[in-house]
Amino acid sequence: MNQLLHYKKHIISVFGLPLTVVFSCMLFLHSSVSQAQVKWATDVSEIKIGEQITFQIEVETDSTDLVVFPEGATFSPLEVIESYTIDTSKNAAKFNLIKKYGLTQFDSGAYTIPRQKIIINDKTLFTDSLKVMVNPVIVDTLKQGLYAIKPIISVEKSSSNWWKILLIVLLAIAIVSALLYWFIWRKKPLTEEEKIALLPPYDRAKLALKQLDEHRYLETDAYKEYYSELTLAIRRYLDEKVYDHALESTTDELISRLRLLKDGNQIDLSLETIKNLESIFKRADLVKFAKSAPDKELAKFDRKTIDEEIDHVKEVLPEPTEEEKLLNEQYKEAQERKKKRRKIIISAFVVVALLVVTFICFGFKYGFTYVKDTLLGNNSLELLEGNWVRSDYGFPPISISTPEVLKRMQADSTQSENAQVDYTTFNYGSLGNNLNITLNTAVLKNQKPEDSINLVAVSEKAIQDLESKGVTNIIVKNEKFVTPNNAEGLKTFGYAQFPIGNSDSFVEGEYILLHFTTQNIIQQIIIIWQKDDEYAAEMVERIENSIELKPTAE
Repeated sequence: MNQLLHYKKHIISVFGLPLTVVFSCMLFLHSSVSQAQVKWATDVSEIKIGEQITFQIEVETDSTDLVVFPEGATFSPLEVIESYTIDTSKNAAKFNLIKKYGLTQFDSGAYTIPRQKIIINDKTLFTDSLKVMVNPVIVDTLKQGLYAIKPIISVEKSSSNWWKILLIVLLAIAIVSALLYWFIWRKKPLTEEEKIALLPPYDRAKLALKQLDEHRYLETDAYKEYYSELTLAIRRYLDEKVYDHALESTTDELISRLRLLKDGNQIDLSLETIKNLESIFKRADLVKFAKSAPDKELAKFDRKTIDEEIDHVKEVLPEPTEEEKLLNEQYKEAQERKKKRRKIIISAFVVVALLVVTFICFGFKYGFTYVKDTLLGNNSLELLEGNWVRSDYGFPPISISTPEVLKRMQADSTQSENAQVDYTTFNYGSLGNNLNITLNTAVLKNQKPEDSINLVAVSEKAIQDLESKGVTNIIVKNEKFVTPNNAEGLKTFGYAQFPIGNSDSFVEGEYILLHFTTQNIIQQIIIIWQKDDEYAAEMVERIENSIELKPTAE
């Protein structure tokens, strides 16, 4: 018996959601197929809005008979708020099956419960239609105050982890900026050599003589080092202020140049100064190259003489002109600009190198196309990784997950009130976009319960509707489709050329048409996306796997 009930539930779940029904009178009618008896009844014939009415079907039959009770949208326009499990009892050699439905309606008025179909083996029986009155709830406005309807407010999606990504990006920027500042832009403390290099030539020459005294070369008889530093101090000063080849010139060449400068009135050096310098330079040459060892007192005297001659050279140097001062200032500014430009180039190179390395690393991990689309922006990727919405649409409800909420479309006002079909449409996007989703529910008013709906014909009509909208070169394939909750339908899919807006341009795309039916209702889901859009293809797969046709209203 449990296996039989399981089979019944499986058949019942194929077409999806039950509709609630309000039944008004207690009726017991009898019908028989072979030796089976069927009774049906309602507990009340009149209810208030939102109250429950219980509709009961009782079947007395043999244990070998297969009984299928009505489910899905067969109770429309009433809504099924609960479909109770089948109560089974044994009466002698027969089984008594009782199936109950909890029905309601939220609009006042007189309603008719349509005939319900019960299948016993290969025989079909129908109950009678019943009238139900739904009365409005009377509100005593003297005791209960009335308030204005609140306006519609928008509900934001749940927050994502964007702040974590932003925090990581800001942290990376801070680390890179700190490293660039510390190693490139920071004004580093000057070393002793740099401080000396910034001194004027005269001060540097005097400091060199002072450092010479601190080394105490004469106490260790290091005459070569002593005279090397002694003559270097005066040579550097002359190189910067008098003759710019003084460092690499020989003694004879340097003295000869000083005499020429004096004779040319370019510098007013005394003959005594030139003679003293020549004497000290030649003695230094003997010490450095001939290993001569002069008297220590003479060495001290030479140091004193160099100190005095540096002062004499400074005294005879002409004061720099305004033009020379300006050129010197411009030179310093040019050097500063050069240093700044060098820092900018190094910083830019470091940033670009880090970006390239980061892009390559993320590219190997997540794919270069994904990283590129994430950085530059891609609408399909944003939809795929956004906060998806799961909701129920239409009645019977279709539960589906989509990247955006499907919006209810207004019915065509030109349709007559006496139209044979009632349409409910929800939509996202449009033809030619990267993703277009349309959900339709069609209620056939004059459809008889015993008449079946051909989904293949419905699919062909949907293809014709696409052609009427300008879609061309449609390739059609059909196959069975089963939702995760085992509702069966027809899947029509393929490729086509879709128009882009009102232009004459077309885009190559793919489409899926899903059709389901129960009693007098056709449910349709249309998904269209651009071909070769891998993110859209992922979205479509996710949407397909989320579709459920609920057997009862929740």
